[in-house]
Amino acid sequence: MNPEQLRDASMLELFALEADAQAEILNAGLLALEREPAAATHLESCMRAAHSLKGAARIVGLDGGVRVAHVMEDCLVAAQRGGLLLTPSHIDALLQGTDLLQRIGHPPGGALDWPEREGLAEINACVAHLNALLDGTELEPAPARMPAVSAATPEVFPPEVPPAPQATAAADPQERMLRVNADRLDRLLAMAGESMVETHWLRPFGGAMQQARRQQMRALQALEGIQALLASADGTVPRLRAALAEARQLLEDSHGQLSQRVEEIDQYDHRASRLSRRLYDTALSCRMRPLSDGIMGYSRMVRDLGRALGKPVHLALAGEQTQVDRDILEQLDAPLAHLLRNAVDHGIEPPEVRRAAGKPEEGRVSLHARHNAGRLVIEIFDDGAGVDFGALREAIVRRSLAQPETAARMSETELLEFLLLPGFSLRETVSHVSGRGVGLDAVQDMVRAVRGSLRLSQQPGSGLHFHLELPLTLSVVRTLLVEVAGEAYAFPLGHVMRAVAVRRDEIEQVEQHQHFRHDGRPVGLVSAAQLLQRPETATPDADTVPVVIIGEQDRVYGIAVDRLLGERMLVVQPLAQALGKIKDIAAGSLTDDGTPVLIFDVEDMLRSVEKLVSDGRIERVRQAGAGTADVRRKRVLVVDDSLTVRELERKLLAGRGYDVAVAVDGMDGWNVLRAEPFDLVITDVDMPRMDGIELVTRIREEPRLRQLPVMIVSYKDREQDRERGLQAGADYYLAKGSFHDTALLDAVLDLIGEARA
Repeated sequence: MNPEQLRDASMLELFALEADAQAEILNAGLLALEREPAAATHLESCMRAAHSLKGAARIVGLDGGVRVAHVMEDCLVAAQRGGLLLTPSHIDALLQGTDLLQRIGHPPGGALDWPEREGLAEINACVAHLNALLDGTELEPAPARMPAVSAATPEVFPPEVPPAPQATAAADPQERMLRVNADRLDRLLAMAGESMVETHWLRPFGGAMQQARRQQMRALQALEGIQALLASADGTVPRLRAALAEARQLLEDSHGQLSQRVEEIDQYDHRASRLSRRLYDTALSCRMRPLSDGIMGYSRMVRDLGRALGKPVHLALAGEQTQVDRDILEQLDAPLAHLLRNAVDHGIEPPEVRRAAGKPEEGRVSLHARHNAGRLVIEIFDDGAGVDFGALREAIVRRSLAQPETAARMSETELLEFLLLPGFSLRETVSHVSGRGVGLDAVQDMVRAVRGSLRLSQQPGSGLHFHLELPLTLSVVRTLLVEVAGEAYAFPLGHVMRAVAVRRDEIEQVEQHQHFRHDGRPVGLVSAAQLLQRPETATPDADTVPVVIIGEQDRVYGIAVDRLLGERMLVVQPLAQALGKIKDIAAGSLTDDGTPVLIFDVEDMLRSVEKLVSDGRIERVRQAGAGTADVRRKRVLVVDDSLTVRELERKLLAGRGYDVAVAVDGMDGWNVLRAEPFDLVITDVDMPRMDGIELVTRIREEPRLRQLPVMIVSYKDREQDRERGLQAGADYYLAKGSFHDTALLDAVLDLIGEARA
């Protein structure tokens, strides 16, 4: 094989791995859809899998794979939007398409050109069959559907092969190569990590010997004092003085030997620590690969995509040789491709627009990578126009994610967060590149899965900037060890902002939430014992509370623990698969003395904290002088499928002292009402699973809840809508079109009075 063929074979191998993984998702999802054709969860997972395969095939240059995955995605999108009812014929065809994508990844005989030669007829037949089913020409009767999305793919232009970079010493052609099984390498790295942690056992042992030496010195000094007293005393017995002298000499000899052994152990400790560190670094380097191995196809992808969109675009790379753990590099592939396609499609303007703005016709997308403080930092940005915040606000309001007044008050940082929501897109029309709302949420899911973080920002006059921060490896992690309810837990240091001791008299109570001030800003306080559902064991008489501050930007919370135990380097040990995903826990480990430790999943913990806050279920961290019973506050249940509306109403009511819980739809609200007592229900009308009218009807039919006041807050402000709500049994109907803070609070006061009972 020539170098070009070798590169193609390497890229095909990556696509084959992707095809196998996504085929499992498609097979399981399609079989489930055969039983439940409209199941939203399975439609979403299958559409994502097809979309990922389409992107992967485009990167590798498999036009046949792009065509098959694209028409499969069109079918799933049409079904998701209600324009197509999946029948067994559709499922058969989609399963055949899945099998064909796997064959493209694993071509018969390993022939790289199979999709363009022997397999071309099969690909054409599959695409034509799926298109016919999508258009309804093979169905009786043809189902109503949305307009079909064109399955045409952009022309693939021949790549411009860049000049090969100069070989470095690490890439010496004379260097001997050896293929090693990945599992064997993983075991080697695990043993190297355990060896590195095991050497830390010597440090406390050496410290204990130093303490013994100091005790011997004090004993020797005491003997010298006794000997001095005996020498000055009258009538001293000579034999006693001789015995003391002999004991003193023995103690001196023992002290000398102990000092020598301590010095030798100390030297061994330093040598063993250095050697184990070198062993671990060497083993880890076997897993590390340059970032260029994973992004070799991106320049071609950005160029071809720009050509297809009529935009000359150049990808500028920096830090291609930055070393990345193999597992993280594999998981980065699809997310980085999403971000680059997003930059080309959404960020870079057409040439005529760039000329009018005084910019070069050729757009520039940049991907920079570097190491920083033991973490991998990747930045992707472009020189385009960036996000139109006016259009973004309109899209948020149009999708009922926020009221116009609320959207108008949001900062740019808050607005950018909406781009990470599933299904959110600024494009109204669907193309082969964008408009489906798949991409940025998948990027965030991947980053969170590897205990990383993703930030979006934009400076005036520039394009959107993505900042990804990821761990260098998933096998060993630096942590902050803490004690909660007598057990050890660990926070990954990459997620810890600060560890502080907060004075109990500095803990402030704002409604039902506790805060303390750090760096001039209020930080919410939550007990780790409550998150872990463990009993509180901290001594309430202590003057301070140990607190670990986690989060970033506006998502910052303090987690109160029992004790801070210091920093530790831990070998990450995955939990048994039989346990499933444990809430707030990422993995396990052992300390130097063999104590088991659970490592926190900080992103999951932040979501748990926000859930407790939104439900108003935060338990107090006991303050100095605490202990008096609280006056009961009236409880309000807010039921709305819009996160923004829920939060707005919750904050308004909580600010007036009400105890507020939330539910995401009518069914969720009904379940909460049957389990907990409330003084008032505020509900929307249009919600999934159970709407507000049905919820009000059920409340009035339930004897225990029949007298419970209910308020409807809805976008529907016609008189007949109001009458429908009141006839169902609502006590108050407030239109969101005329919604403002005072109107809601006045209505609540009319129905149940002030917050304090």
